Amino acid sequence: MLSIDHLSIEFSSRPILDDISFLVNKKDRIALVGKNGAGKTTLLRLIAGEYQPTAGTISKDSDLTIGYLPQVMLLSDTRSLRDEVMSIFNGEDEARFIAEMDRTIIGLGFERKDFDRPCSEFSGGWRMRIELAKILLRHPDLLLLDEPTNHLDIESIQWLETFLKTSQSAVIVVSHDRAFIDNVTNRTIEITLGRIYDYDVNYSKFVVLRQERHEQQVRAYMNQQKMIQETEDFIERFRYKATKAVQVQSRIKQLNKLERLEVDIEDTSRLNLRFPPASRSGDFPVIIQDLRKDYGTHTVIKDVNLTIRRGEKVAFVGKNGEGKTTLVRCIMGQLDYFGTLKIGHNVKIGYFAQNQASLLDENLTVFETIDYVAVGDIRTKIRDILGAFMFGGEASDKKVKVLSGGERSRLAMIRLLLEPCNLLILDEPTNHLDMQSKDILKEALKDFNGTVICVSHDRDFLDGLVEKVYEFGGGHVREHLGGIYDFLRAKKISSLQELEFSKPTNSPKPTNNSSSKADYEAQKAEAAAKRKKEKQIAETEAEIAALEKQQAELEAILSEPANQTQENFAKYEHIKHTIEQKLYEWELLSE
Repeated sequence: MLSIDHLSIEFSSRPILDDISFLVNKKDRIALVGKNGAGKTTLLRLIAGEYQPTAGTISKDSDLTIGYLPQVMLLSDTRSLRDEVMSIFNGEDEARFIAEMDRTIIGLGFERKDFDRPCSEFSGGWRMRIELAKILLRHPDLLLLDEPTNHLDIESIQWLETFLKTSQSAVIVVSHDRAFIDNVTNRTIEITLGRIYDYDVNYSKFVVLRQERHEQQVRAYMNQQKMIQETEDFIERFRYKATKAVQVQSRIKQLNKLERLEVDIEDTSRLNLRFPPASRSGDFPVIIQDLRKDYGTHTVIKDVNLTIRRGEKVAFVGKNGEGKTTLVRCIMGQLDYFGTLKIGHNVKIGYFAQNQASLLDENLTVFETIDYVAVGDIRTKIRDILGAFMFGGEASDKKVKVLSGGERSRLAMIRLLLEPCNLLILDEPTNHLDMQSKDILKEALKDFNGTVICVSHDRDFLDGLVEKVYEFGGGHVREHLGGIYDFLRAKKISSLQELEFSKPTNSPKPTNNSSSKADYEAQKAEAAAKRKKEKQIAETEAEIAALEKQQAELEAILSEPANQTQENFAKYEHIKHTIEQKLYEWELLSE
């Protein structure tokens, strides 16, 4: 189906992938794993034809079709959701796939009332779902999916799992959602230090086998290092003794011919982070009674009644747009509402939101940002903590202003967790973390003796962390006792019952003729501000597309050794940095 032979690629003379080879067969479902920056996205773009290798070949069947879902893409603003998805069909296929199109769009979380909305009205996350629907409906022979679950809610992720497991397409997926790749894949390819290791098992089994391989590699590496040190000591000791000259030269030649072993010996998987103990709050940090929140004539949530006890760790789950972040912002005092919301005695809130990264001081380094808030014994472990969250080595000395949006989010998360608080509110905290960092964060939160509210779609992260789930849907908030998988099991049963009894209503909403002129003007101002942001988002997306085109052109130029000049490398780094900054602007605007 697809063969990769002795493939290598490097950027700015830095090798990313080095002499890798593997086959992709029909119905393979491959999890592509490795640390951030290991080359996972680069490999997907090579297979998709967006990059050209420095050396080696990618051979494909002549009739092979590929569907590639990148992390960021651009869609037409002029078409409706339905027309954008229908654009992939021709006349005959259109009639045959119309029912499947409806199932796919609804499965990814859209409602029928969304079908005629222009794509320009949807946020970046929902646009990603539109592109995913188009790719899935083409039924390509090979699907390349780069973080497909980042903008999906739990129900949509489960739908995608079922779709992929029953699909005839081969799949290569990059994802930090462990439950998702465990359920979907049957083969794991790890990229580390430019090389690949291929395992014919799913991710959970791979973790066990990888640990065994890693221990063997470390032993071999340490033995070689010991031998090298002993040889160098011998050379140094007898370098100037004539009677040992032949032996010294022999040892020097031995070292020169030696193939040096490399191993990723930075192993922070067992790092045990303990954050400063939380001061004692009242027995009930959050009490909500009959809360309702409206945006204009649209009621987002109503009749909300919930009580969160001190020390509880709870999850807010549900489809996007059902009011999870809205309720969080009510708790934070950022929105007005109807009803009663009481924050308990001595409650100190730590809040992580998507725009948290924008509050960092851009003139500080990564290390200084954490050193500024760390207290007590934790200050001696700052380097370890930064390493665990992918800021090891020289990365800790970077200025905040040069970090990408994802890097800023991770740094903001570390900073938040080191500040004294007894109620942590986390809104999608794992979107920019790899699996190892998520494990470290999860263990730290489990040990945290305060209260936690976590808005997340990551089942593996929530499993074993939360003991209560609040489900948002249809304007209501329902309490479910137990963990996330208890909730999912119960939800499947309740959903089947609800399908029989609930029917959509199309009754018109009552109008309120007594709306004040002030309310009307406020709504107009809000709508104008939204349109301005949408225009800025579109302009930023166009700038990113143009920059990425320049980047691809320059990469093609740099693939020729004669063009690898300091000037071209400087241009490439400048474009790369500008793209990161624009992506960060795009993230803030989208939020």
